[in-house]
Amino acid sequence: MKANRKFIFTVAAAGVAAGISACGGSPAPVDAAQACAALAGQTVAGATASAALVAASGPVPGYCNISATIAPALNFEMRIPNNWNGKLHYGGGGGFDGVIQKIYDAAGGGGTDADNHGLNLAALSKGYINISSDSGHQGKIPGYEAIDASWFPGNPTAQRLYADLAVPSVMAAAVEMIKKVYGSAPGKSYFEGCSNGGREALMTAQRYPTLFDGIIARAPASNFVASLGSFQNNMRMVATNPSLNFTAAKVRLLSKAVLAACDGLDGVVDGIVSNPAACTFDAASARSTLRCTGGADTGDSCLSDAQLAVVDTWTASKTFAGKYTTPGWALTGNESALNNWDAWLFGGFQFAFQYGGIAGIIQQDAKTQPLPPQDASALDTLAFDFDAPANAAALNAIAAAFDASNPDLRPFMNNGRKLLLWHGGADPALSSKNTTGYYQSVVATVGGQAAADAFARYYIAPGVNHCHGGVGADKSDLLTALDAWVSNGTAPSGLTASKLAGDGSAAFSRPLCAYPLYARYTGPANDANAARLASNYACTSP
Repeated sequence: MKANRKFIFTVAAAGVAAGISACGGSPAPVDAAQACAALAGQTVAGATASAALVAASGPVPGYCNISATIAPALNFEMRIPNNWNGKLHYGGGGGFDGVIQKIYDAAGGGGTDADNHGLNLAALSKGYINISSDSGHQGKIPGYEAIDASWFPGNPTAQRLYADLAVPSVMAAAVEMIKKVYGSAPGKSYFEGCSNGGREALMTAQRYPTLFDGIIARAPASNFVASLGSFQNNMRMVATNPSLNFTAAKVRLLSKAVLAACDGLDGVVDGIVSNPAACTFDAASARSTLRCTGGADTGDSCLSDAQLAVVDTWTASKTFAGKYTTPGWALTGNESALNNWDAWLFGGFQFAFQYGGIAGIIQQDAKTQPLPPQDASALDTLAFDFDAPANAAALNAIAAAFDASNPDLRPFMNNGRKLLLWHGGADPALSSKNTTGYYQSVVATVGGQAAADAFARYYIAPGVNHCHGGVGADKSDLLTALDAWVSNGTAPSGLTASKLAGDGSAAFSRPLCAYPLYARYTGPANDANAARLASNYACTSP
Protein backbone atom coordinates (compact mmCIF):
# COMPACT_ATOMS: atom_id res chain seq x y z
CA MET A 1 0.00 0.00 0.00
CA LYS A 2 2.84 2.41 0.83
CA ALA A 3 4.51 1.68 -2.52
CA ASN A 4 1.29 2.50 -4.40
CA ARG A 5 0.90 5.79 -2.53
CA LYS A 6 4.43 6.82 -3.42
CA PHE A 7 3.79 6.00 -7.09
CA ILE A 8 0.67 8.17 -7.15
CA PHE A 9 2.59 11.11 -5.67
CA THR A 10 5.34 10.71 -8.28
CA VAL A 11 2.92 10.76 -11.20
CA ALA A 12 1.07 13.75 -9.77
CA ALA A 13 4.33 15.64 -9.29
CA ALA A 14 5.13 15.15 -12.96
CA GLY A 15 1.72 16.56 -13.84
CA VAL A 16 2.31 19.67 -11.73
CA ALA A 17 5.69 20.26 -13.39
CA ALA A 18 4.14 19.79 -16.82
CA GLY A 19 1.42 22.32 -16.00
CA ILE A 20 4.03 24.92 -15.05
CA SER A 21 6.01 24.30 -18.20
CA ALA A 22 2.95 24.43 -20.43
CA CYS A 23 2.20 27.95 -19.22
CA GLY A 24 5.55 29.26 -20.37
CA GLY A 25 6.97 29.50 -16.87
CA SER A 26 3.91 31.01 -15.18
CA PRO A 27 2.84 29.05 -12.07
CA ALA A 28 -0.22 26.93 -12.72
CA PRO A 29 -2.93 26.78 -10.02
CA VAL A 30 -1.81 24.16 -7.52
CA ASP A 31 -4.00 22.94 -4.67
CA ALA A 32 -2.85 21.39 -1.42
CA ALA A 33 -3.16 17.82 -2.69
CA GLN A 34 -0.99 18.57 -5.72
CA ALA A 35 1.60 20.29 -3.52
CA CYS A 36 1.75 17.20 -1.29
CA ALA A 37 2.17 14.99 -4.34
CA ALA A 38 4.99 17.11 -5.71
CA LEU A 39 7.06 17.05 -2.51
CA ALA A 40 6.33 13.69 -0.86
CA GLY A 41 9.52 11.67 -0.44
CA GLN A 42 11.65 14.33 -2.11
CA THR A 43 14.97 15.75 -0.93
CA VAL A 44 15.21 19.43 -1.85
CA ALA A 45 18.14 21.70 -0.94
CA GLY A 46 19.24 19.23 1.73
CA ALA A 47 15.79 18.82 3.29
CA THR A 48 14.14 15.39 3.15
CA ALA A 49 10.36 15.72 3.12
CA SER A 50 7.25 13.71 3.82
CA ALA A 51 3.76 14.95 3.05
CA ALA A 52 0.29 14.61 4.51
CA LEU A 53 -2.94 16.19 3.36
CA VAL A 54 -4.82 17.70 6.33
CA ALA A 55 -8.58 18.08 6.01
CA ALA A 56 -10.30 21.27 7.14
CA SER A 57 -11.46 21.07 10.76
CA GLY A 58 -12.98 23.75 12.95
CA PRO A 59 -11.08 27.00 12.41
CA VAL A 60 -8.29 25.26 10.47
CA PRO A 61 -8.55 25.27 6.66
CA GLY A 62 -7.45 22.28 4.62
CA TYR A 63 -3.75 22.27 3.79
CA CYS A 64 -0.77 20.15 2.81
CA ASN A 65 1.60 19.55 5.70
CA ILE A 66 5.20 19.05 4.62
CA SER A 67 7.40 17.63 7.39
CA ALA A 68 11.08 17.97 6.57
CA THR A 69 14.47 17.38 8.17
CA ILE A 70 17.79 19.03 7.41
CA ALA A 71 20.51 16.76 8.79
CA PRO A 72 21.40 16.22 11.48
CA ALA A 73 18.34 17.38 13.43
CA LEU A 74 16.76 20.58 12.10
CA ASN A 75 13.08 19.78 11.66
CA PHE A 76 10.45 22.03 10.16
CA GLU A 77 6.92 21.96 8.84
CA MET A 78 5.64 23.84 5.83
CA ARG A 79 1.85 24.23 5.62
CA ILE A 80 0.59 24.88 2.09
CA PRO A 81 -3.02 26.10 1.71
CA ASN A 82 -5.32 25.26 -1.16
CA ASN A 83 -5.35 28.81 -2.49
CA TRP A 84 -1.84 30.16 -1.99
CA ASN A 85 -1.63 33.96 -2.02
CA GLY A 86 1.94 33.88 -3.34
CA LYS A 87 3.49 34.89 0.01
CA LEU A 88 5.33 33.15 2.85
CA HIS A 89 4.94 33.52 6.63
CA TYR A 90 7.61 32.07 8.94
CA GLY A 91 6.32 31.68 12.51
CA GLY A 92 8.87 31.83 15.33
CA GLY A 93 9.37 29.47 18.24
CA GLY A 94 9.26 29.95 22.01
CA GLY A 95 11.43 29.43 25.07
CA PHE A 96 14.43 27.25 24.27
CA ASP A 97 12.57 25.91 21.19
CA GLY A 98 12.92 22.12 20.80
CA VAL A 99 9.43 21.66 19.39
CA ILE A 100 7.63 22.68 16.21
CA GLN A 101 4.86 25.15 16.98
CA LYS A 102 1.50 23.66 16.06
CA ILE A 103 -0.79 25.24 13.54
CA TYR A 104 -3.59 24.99 16.08
CA ASP A 105 -3.72 23.98 19.73
CA ALA A 106 -7.28 23.81 20.97
CA ALA A 107 -6.18 23.16 24.55
CA GLY A 108 -3.96 26.24 24.50
CA GLY A 109 -6.42 28.50 22.76
CA GLY A 110 -4.29 28.48 19.64
CA GLY A 111 -7.05 29.61 17.32
CA THR A 112 -7.85 32.86 19.08
CA ASP A 113 -4.91 34.09 21.14
CA ALA A 114 -1.97 36.04 19.75
CA ASP A 115 0.57 33.39 20.68
CA ASN A 116 2.72 31.61 18.12
CA HIS A 117 0.06 28.95 17.45
CA GLY A 118 -2.53 31.61 16.72
CA LEU A 119 -0.12 33.58 14.53
CA ASN A 120 0.55 30.51 12.36
CA LEU A 121 -3.15 29.74 11.95
CA ALA A 122 -3.99 33.34 11.12
CA ALA A 123 -1.38 33.40 8.36
CA LEU A 124 -2.48 30.06 6.89
CA SER A 125 -6.10 31.20 6.92
CA LYS A 126 -5.11 34.28 4.89
CA GLY A 127 -3.56 32.07 2.21
CA TYR A 128 0.08 32.29 3.26
CA ILE A 129 2.39 29.30 3.17
CA ASN A 130 3.30 28.98 6.85
CA ILE A 131 6.57 27.58 8.22
CA SER A 132 7.62 26.60 11.74
CA SER A 133 10.72 24.77 13.00
CA ASP A 134 12.21 23.31 16.19
CA SER A 135 15.47 25.27 15.56
CA GLY A 136 17.60 22.13 15.35
CA HIS A 137 17.06 20.21 18.58
CA GLN A 138 14.28 18.38 20.39
CA GLY A 139 13.17 19.07 23.96
CA LYS A 140 12.88 15.98 26.13
CA ILE A 141 9.87 16.80 28.32
CA PRO A 142 6.50 16.12 26.66
CA GLY A 143 4.36 19.23 26.85
CA TYR A 144 7.23 21.30 28.22
CA GLU A 145 9.82 20.88 25.47
CA ALA A 146 10.52 24.61 25.29
CA ILE A 147 11.76 24.91 28.90
CA ASP A 148 14.29 22.06 28.53
CA ALA A 149 17.92 23.07 27.88
CA SER A 150 19.54 19.68 28.43
CA TRP A 151 20.15 19.46 24.65
CA PHE A 152 22.68 22.31 24.77
CA PRO A 153 25.89 20.80 26.29
CA GLY A 154 28.23 19.22 23.74
CA ASN A 155 26.01 20.12 20.79
CA PRO A 156 27.67 23.02 18.92
CA THR A 157 25.56 22.53 15.79
CA ALA A 158 22.31 22.88 17.75
CA GLN A 159 23.75 25.83 19.67
CA ARG A 160 24.50 27.75 16.47
CA LEU A 161 21.13 26.88 14.95
CA TYR A 162 19.31 28.11 18.06
CA ALA A 163 21.40 31.28 18.11
CA ASP A 164 20.63 32.49 14.61
CA LEU A 165 21.19 29.94 11.85
CA ALA A 166 18.00 27.85 11.95
CA VAL A 167 15.80 30.48 10.26
CA PRO A 168 18.03 31.11 7.20
CA SER A 169 18.73 27.38 6.90
CA VAL A 170 15.04 26.50 6.82
CA MET A 171 14.26 29.39 4.48
CA ALA A 172 16.84 28.22 1.94
CA ALA A 173 15.22 24.78 1.75
CA ALA A 174 11.62 26.00 1.94
CA VAL A 175 12.01 28.47 -0.91
CA GLU A 176 13.47 25.75 -3.15
CA MET A 177 10.54 23.48 -2.27
CA ILE A 178 8.10 26.23 -3.19
CA LYS A 179 9.89 26.82 -6.48
CA LYS A 180 9.71 23.08 -7.20
CA VAL A 181 5.93 23.13 -6.79
CA TYR A 182 5.00 26.54 -8.18
CA GLY A 183 7.90 27.38 -10.48
CA SER A 184 8.77 30.58 -8.63
CA ALA A 185 9.78 31.83 -5.20
CA PRO A 186 7.30 33.60 -2.91
CA GLY A 187 6.54 37.16 -3.96
CA LYS A 188 6.90 38.38 -0.36
CA SER A 189 8.24 36.70 2.77
CA TYR A 190 7.56 37.71 6.37
CA PHE A 191 8.73 36.54 9.79
CA GLU A 192 6.53 36.83 12.87
CA GLY A 193 7.23 35.52 16.35
CA CYS A 194 6.71 36.16 20.04
CA SER A 195 9.05 35.67 23.02
CA ASN A 196 11.98 33.62 21.71
CA GLY A 197 10.23 33.98 18.36
CA GLY A 198 10.56 37.73 18.89
CA ARG A 199 14.26 37.24 19.61
CA GLU A 200 14.54 35.24 16.38
CA ALA A 201 12.77 38.07 14.58
CA LEU A 202 15.19 40.74 15.81
CA MET A 203 18.19 38.44 15.34
CA THR A 204 17.20 37.94 11.71
CA ALA A 205 16.75 41.68 11.14
CA GLN A 206 20.18 42.30 12.67
CA ARG A 207 22.20 39.47 11.09
CA TYR A 208 20.29 38.58 7.91
CA PRO A 209 18.75 41.92 6.93
CA THR A 210 17.62 40.88 3.44
CA LEU A 211 16.14 37.48 4.27
CA PHE A 212 12.58 38.77 4.78
CA ASP A 213 10.67 41.68 3.30
CA GLY A 214 9.15 42.44 6.69
CA ILE A 215 9.46 41.28 10.29
CA ILE A 216 7.11 41.33 13.28
CA ALA A 217 8.82 40.97 16.68
CA ARG A 218 6.36 40.43 19.52
CA ALA A 219 7.57 40.57 23.16
CA PRO A 220 11.14 39.76 22.07
CA ALA A 221 13.50 37.97 24.45
CA SER A 222 16.25 40.18 23.10
CA ASN A 223 18.50 40.40 26.19
CA PHE A 224 19.14 36.71 26.78
CA VAL A 225 21.75 36.94 29.55
CA ALA A 226 20.09 39.82 31.41
CA SER A 227 16.72 38.03 31.31
CA LEU A 228 18.21 34.91 32.92
CA GLY A 229 19.82 37.08 35.57
CA SER A 230 16.59 38.92 36.35
CA PHE A 231 14.66 35.63 36.55
CA GLN A 232 17.24 34.31 39.00
CA ASN A 233 17.05 37.51 41.08
CA ASN A 234 13.28 37.26 41.33
CA MET A 235 13.40 33.60 42.24
CA ARG A 236 15.96 34.16 44.99
CA MET A 237 13.35 36.36 46.67
CA VAL A 238 10.53 33.86 46.20
CA ALA A 239 11.88 30.32 46.13
CA THR A 240 14.26 30.61 49.08
CA ASN A 241 11.75 32.18 51.48
CA PRO A 242 9.21 29.54 52.51
CA SER A 243 7.55 31.96 54.98
CA LEU A 244 7.05 34.71 52.41
CA ASN A 245 3.25 34.19 52.38
CA PHE A 246 2.64 36.45 49.39
CA THR A 247 -0.92 35.19 48.99
CA ALA A 248 -3.26 35.74 46.07
CA ALA A 249 -5.19 38.18 48.26
CA LYS A 250 -2.03 40.22 48.82
CA VAL A 251 -1.33 40.29 45.08
CA ARG A 252 -4.88 41.58 44.54
CA LEU A 253 -4.23 44.24 47.20
CA LEU A 254 -1.19 45.45 45.27
CA SER A 255 -3.03 45.42 41.93
CA LYS A 256 -5.97 47.37 43.34
CA ALA A 257 -3.62 50.02 44.74
CA VAL A 258 -1.99 50.50 41.33
CA LEU A 259 -5.37 50.69 39.56
CA ALA A 260 -6.74 53.14 42.12
CA ALA A 261 -3.83 55.47 41.41
CA CYS A 262 -3.49 55.05 37.64
CA ASP A 263 -6.47 53.39 35.93
CA GLY A 264 -8.40 56.62 35.30
CA LEU A 265 -5.41 58.47 33.81
CA ASP A 266 -6.50 57.35 30.32
CA GLY A 267 -9.98 58.83 30.66
CA VAL A 268 -11.85 55.69 31.68
CA VAL A 269 -11.81 53.28 34.63
CA ASP A 270 -11.73 49.83 33.04
CA GLY A 271 -9.15 47.80 34.95
CA ILE A 272 -6.41 48.67 32.44
CA VAL A 273 -3.67 51.28 32.84
CA SER A 274 -3.45 52.58 29.27
CA ASN A 275 -1.40 55.68 30.08
CA PRO A 276 1.60 54.13 31.85
CA ALA A 277 3.77 57.21 31.31
CA ALA A 278 1.51 59.12 33.73
CA CYS A 279 1.42 56.35 36.35
CA THR A 280 3.76 57.15 39.24
CA PHE A 281 2.76 54.26 41.51
CA ASP A 282 5.98 52.30 42.11
CA ALA A 283 7.73 50.27 44.78
CA ALA A 284 8.17 53.35 46.98
CA SER A 285 4.43 54.08 46.67
CA ALA A 286 3.66 50.52 47.69
CA ARG A 287 5.90 50.85 50.75
CA SER A 288 4.30 54.12 51.83
CA THR A 289 0.68 53.00 51.37
CA LEU A 290 0.62 49.22 51.85
CA ARG A 291 3.26 48.41 54.48
CA CYS A 292 2.06 46.50 57.51
CA THR A 293 2.63 48.37 60.77
CA GLY A 294 6.05 47.41 62.05
CA GLY A 295 6.84 45.47 58.84
CA ALA A 296 5.62 42.07 60.10
CA ASP A 297 2.94 40.12 58.24
CA THR A 298 -0.36 40.96 59.91
CA GLY A 299 -2.77 39.69 57.25
CA ASP A 300 -4.09 40.30 53.76
CA SER A 301 -4.80 44.00 54.25
CA CYS A 302 -1.12 44.98 54.03
CA LEU A 303 2.31 43.86 52.80
CA SER A 304 5.14 42.85 55.09
CA ASP A 305 8.71 44.03 54.60
CA ALA A 306 9.56 40.64 53.05
CA GLN A 307 6.69 40.98 50.57
CA LEU A 308 7.64 44.56 49.76
CA ALA A 309 11.17 43.33 49.06
CA VAL A 310 9.68 41.20 46.27
CA VAL A 311 8.06 44.33 44.82
CA ASP A 312 11.40 46.15 45.09
CA THR A 313 13.21 43.35 43.25
CA TRP A 314 10.50 43.08 40.58
CA THR A 315 10.63 46.76 39.69
CA ALA A 316 14.38 47.46 40.05
CA SER A 317 16.79 47.84 37.16
CA LYS A 318 19.62 45.31 37.33
CA THR A 319 23.00 44.91 35.68
CA PHE A 320 24.81 41.58 35.43
CA ALA A 321 28.51 41.00 34.81
CA GLY A 322 28.89 44.76 34.70
CA LYS A 323 27.18 45.26 31.32
CA TYR A 324 24.05 43.18 30.75
CA THR A 325 21.16 45.33 31.95
CA THR A 326 17.45 44.79 32.38
CA PRO A 327 15.12 47.65 33.39
CA GLY A 328 12.81 45.61 35.63
CA TRP A 329 9.03 45.51 35.40
CA ALA A 330 6.59 48.35 35.95
CA LEU A 331 3.65 47.84 38.29
CA THR A 332 0.65 47.68 35.97
CA GLY A 333 -2.33 46.86 38.19
CA ASN A 334 -2.66 43.51 36.42
CA GLU A 335 -0.34 41.50 38.65
CA SER A 336 -3.37 39.57 39.95
CA ALA A 337 -4.68 38.71 36.46
CA LEU A 338 -4.75 35.07 35.42
CA ASN A 339 -1.36 33.83 34.15
CA ASN A 340 0.50 36.86 35.41
CA TRP A 341 2.27 36.70 38.79
CA ASP A 342 0.44 33.46 39.61
CA ALA A 343 2.22 31.69 36.74
CA TRP A 344 5.48 33.54 36.20
CA LEU A 345 6.54 34.76 39.64
CA PHE A 346 4.91 32.32 42.05
CA GLY A 347 3.97 29.51 39.67
CA GLY A 348 7.52 28.69 38.69
CA PHE A 349 7.92 29.61 35.03
CA GLN A 350 10.63 32.16 35.68
CA PHE A 351 12.24 29.55 37.90
CA ALA A 352 12.12 26.95 35.13
CA PHE A 353 13.72 29.23 32.57
CA GLN A 354 16.47 30.48 34.89
CA TYR A 355 17.24 26.87 35.78
CA GLY A 356 17.44 25.77 32.15
CA GLY A 357 19.46 28.81 31.12
CA ILE A 358 21.95 28.61 33.98
CA ALA A 359 22.31 24.84 34.35
CA GLY A 360 22.03 23.83 30.70
CA ILE A 361 23.36 26.79 28.74
CA ILE A 362 25.76 28.67 31.03
CA GLN A 363 27.10 25.78 33.13
CA GLN A 364 26.46 23.23 30.34
CA ASP A 365 25.10 20.57 32.66
CA ALA A 366 22.84 18.13 30.79
CA LYS A 367 20.55 17.42 33.74
CA THR A 368 16.88 17.05 32.86
CA GLN A 369 14.94 20.25 33.35
CA PRO A 370 12.66 20.29 36.43
CA LEU A 371 9.07 21.24 35.76
CA PRO A 372 7.34 24.20 37.40
CA PRO A 373 6.52 24.90 40.14
CA GLN A 374 10.06 25.32 41.39
CA ASP A 375 11.82 22.14 42.44
CA ALA A 376 13.68 22.49 45.75
CA SER A 377 16.25 19.95 44.51
CA ALA A 378 17.26 22.39 41.77
CA LEU A 379 17.89 25.45 43.92
CA ASP A 380 21.63 25.27 43.15
CA THR A 381 21.14 27.52 40.11
CA LEU A 382 20.10 30.34 42.45
CA ALA A 383 23.65 30.34 43.82
CA PHE A 384 25.24 31.03 40.45
CA ASP A 385 27.11 34.36 40.54
CA PHE A 386 26.64 36.42 37.38
CA ASP A 387 29.21 38.93 38.62
CA ALA A 388 32.02 36.49 39.41
CA PRO A 389 35.08 37.07 37.14
CA ALA A 390 35.33 33.31 36.61
CA ASN A 391 31.94 33.34 34.85
CA ALA A 392 32.59 36.34 32.60
CA ALA A 393 33.92 34.42 29.59
CA ALA A 394 30.91 32.07 29.50
CA LEU A 395 28.43 34.94 29.82
CA ASN A 396 30.16 36.98 27.13
CA ALA A 397 30.11 34.04 24.74
CA ILE A 398 26.42 33.39 25.38
CA ALA A 399 25.50 37.05 24.96
CA ALA A 400 27.47 37.25 21.72
CA ALA A 401 25.59 34.23 20.38
CA PHE A 402 22.05 34.73 21.70
CA ASP A 403 21.47 38.39 22.55
CA ALA A 404 19.49 40.20 19.84
CA SER A 405 20.08 43.66 21.26
CA ASN A 406 22.06 45.36 18.46
CA PRO A 407 20.15 48.58 17.65
CA ASP A 408 21.96 49.20 14.36
CA LEU A 409 19.24 48.22 11.89
CA ARG A 410 20.55 50.46 9.12
CA PRO A 411 21.29 47.52 6.76
CA PHE A 412 17.72 46.31 7.27
CA MET A 413 16.34 49.83 6.82
CA ASN A 414 18.51 50.69 3.82
CA ASN A 415 17.33 47.56 2.00
CA GLY A 416 13.73 48.76 2.23
CA ARG A 417 12.60 46.25 4.86
CA LYS A 418 9.89 46.98 7.44
CA LEU A 419 9.72 46.16 11.17
CA LEU A 420 6.80 46.06 13.59
CA LEU A 421 7.59 45.74 17.32
CA TRP A 422 4.85 44.78 19.80
CA HIS A 423 4.80 44.07 23.54
CA GLY A 424 2.11 43.34 26.11
CA GLY A 425 2.08 46.12 28.69
CA ALA A 426 1.47 43.69 31.59
CA ASP A 427 3.94 41.03 30.41
CA PRO A 428 5.21 39.15 33.52
CA ALA A 429 7.83 37.17 31.59
CA LEU A 430 9.70 39.83 29.63
CA SER A 431 9.36 43.47 30.60
CA SER A 432 7.90 45.82 27.99
CA LYS A 433 10.35 48.41 29.34
CA ASN A 434 13.16 46.39 27.75
CA THR A 435 11.57 46.57 24.29
CA THR A 436 10.86 50.28 24.80
CA GLY A 437 14.55 50.82 25.56
CA TYR A 438 15.58 48.82 22.50
CA TYR A 439 13.25 50.81 20.23
CA GLN A 440 14.59 54.09 21.60
CA SER A 441 18.14 52.89 20.88
CA VAL A 442 17.14 51.98 17.31
CA VAL A 443 15.69 55.46 16.78
CA ALA A 444 18.91 57.08 18.00
CA THR A 445 21.13 54.74 15.97
CA VAL A 446 19.39 55.01 12.59
CA GLY A 447 19.33 58.81 12.61
CA GLY A 448 16.31 59.95 14.59
CA GLN A 449 12.55 59.55 14.65
CA ALA A 450 11.91 60.46 11.00
CA ALA A 451 14.39 57.85 9.80
CA ALA A 452 12.92 55.23 12.14
CA ASP A 453 9.35 56.04 11.09
CA ALA A 454 10.26 55.19 7.50
CA PHE A 455 10.69 51.52 8.37
CA ALA A 456 9.61 50.74 11.96
CA ARG A 457 6.69 51.03 14.38
CA TYR A 458 6.42 50.00 18.05
CA TYR A 459 3.18 49.15 19.85
CA ILE A 460 2.46 48.49 23.53
CA ALA A 461 -0.77 46.59 24.25
CA PRO A 462 -1.95 47.71 27.74
CA GLY A 463 -3.07 45.00 30.14
CA VAL A 464 -1.81 42.16 27.95
CA ASN A 465 0.27 39.31 29.41
CA HIS A 466 3.16 37.47 27.76
CA CYS A 467 2.30 37.19 24.05
CA HIS A 468 -1.42 36.89 24.80
CA GLY A 469 -3.97 36.82 27.59
CA GLY A 470 -4.46 39.23 30.45
CA VAL A 471 -7.25 41.76 30.77
CA GLY A 472 -6.24 43.88 27.77
CA ALA A 473 -6.97 43.69 24.05
CA ASP A 474 -4.49 40.98 23.04
CA LYS A 475 -5.49 40.11 19.48
CA SER A 476 -4.02 42.32 16.74
CA ASP A 477 -3.53 41.57 13.05
CA LEU A 478 -0.07 42.99 12.46
CA LEU A 479 0.58 40.74 9.45
CA THR A 480 -2.02 42.49 7.28
CA ALA A 481 -0.62 45.88 8.31
CA LEU A 482 2.93 44.78 7.53
CA ASP A 483 1.98 43.38 4.13
CA ALA A 484 0.20 46.60 3.17
CA TRP A 485 3.29 48.59 4.16
CA VAL A 486 5.67 46.32 2.24
CA SER A 487 3.51 45.69 -0.81
CA ASN A 488 1.74 49.02 -1.23
CA GLY A 489 3.82 51.50 0.74
CA THR A 490 0.86 52.13 3.07
CA ALA A 491 2.31 52.83 6.52
CA PRO A 492 0.33 51.38 9.45
CA SER A 493 -2.36 53.65 10.86
CA GLY A 494 -5.69 53.18 12.57
CA LEU A 495 -4.80 49.72 13.89
CA THR A 496 -7.22 48.05 16.29
CA ALA A 497 -6.71 45.39 18.93
CA SER A 498 -9.51 43.22 20.32
CA LYS A 499 -10.26 41.06 23.32
CA LEU A 500 -12.26 38.05 22.25
CA ALA A 501 -15.09 36.44 24.16
CA GLY A 502 -15.39 32.69 24.51
CA ASP A 503 -17.47 32.43 21.34
CA GLY A 504 -14.85 34.28 19.29
CA SER A 505 -16.73 37.58 19.13
CA ALA A 506 -15.07 40.83 20.22
CA ALA A 507 -15.70 41.51 23.92
CA PHE A 508 -14.14 44.95 23.45
CA SER A 509 -11.68 46.74 21.21
CA ARG A 510 -9.04 49.44 21.57
CA PRO A 511 -6.87 51.41 19.18
CA LEU A 512 -3.37 49.96 18.91
CA CYS A 513 -1.32 53.12 19.23
CA ALA A 514 2.20 53.60 17.94
CA TYR A 515 4.63 54.42 20.76
CA PRO A 516 4.68 56.80 22.59
CA LEU A 517 0.97 57.45 21.99
CA TYR A 518 -1.67 55.83 24.19
CA ALA A 519 -5.39 55.13 23.75
CA ARG A 520 -7.39 57.84 25.56
CA TYR A 521 -11.14 57.49 26.02
CA THR A 522 -13.05 60.28 24.25
CA GLY A 523 -16.58 58.86 24.33
CA PRO A 524 -19.56 59.69 26.53
CA ALA A 525 -19.02 59.53 30.28
CA ASN A 526 -20.34 56.62 32.31
CA ASP A 527 -21.27 54.61 29.22
CA ALA A 528 -20.02 51.04 29.54
CA ASN A 529 -21.09 50.09 26.01
CA ALA A 530 -19.29 53.06 24.49
CA ALA A 531 -16.15 52.18 26.45
CA ARG A 532 -16.07 48.80 24.70
CA LEU A 533 -15.53 50.33 21.24
CA ALA A 534 -12.21 51.42 19.79
CA SER A 535 -14.00 54.22 17.93
CA ASN A 536 -14.46 56.02 21.25
CA TYR A 537 -10.73 56.29 21.88
CA ALA A 538 -8.02 58.41 20.31
CA CYS A 539 -4.27 57.83 20.17
CA THR A 540 -2.90 60.66 22.29
CA SER A 541 0.51 61.94 23.39
CA PRO A 542 1.22 61.24 27.06
